[in-house]
Amino acid sequence: MSTNTLTKAEIVDNIYEKSERNRAEVKAQVETMLDIMKDAIKKDHSLLISGFGKFEAYDKDARKGRNPQTSESIILAERKVVVFRISRKLRAELNPQ
Repeated sequence: MSTNTLTKAEIVDNIYEKSERNRAEVKAQVETMLDIMKDAIKKDHSLLISGFGKFEAYDKDARKGRNPQTSESIILAERKVVVFRISRKLRAELNPQ
């Protein structure tokens, strides 16, 4: 399994190389796009990007847990989590038959 990670800076560089905009404009556009995506997930709890996948936020209830170092029982607070579900189209591209 590869440990390569595409960073935000690399996304900006890739778009910059393929467009006629300057790097500052591209960076601002990427930041704006990410802000829109974050706001959609926070507000609507889901973000669908056709042909790519769907990000969904949901609430996890508080639950009993255990500290693995001390074996002490603890209560884990409720929290929000985000999951990503890949689209059928992208899954088919990743797993051609």
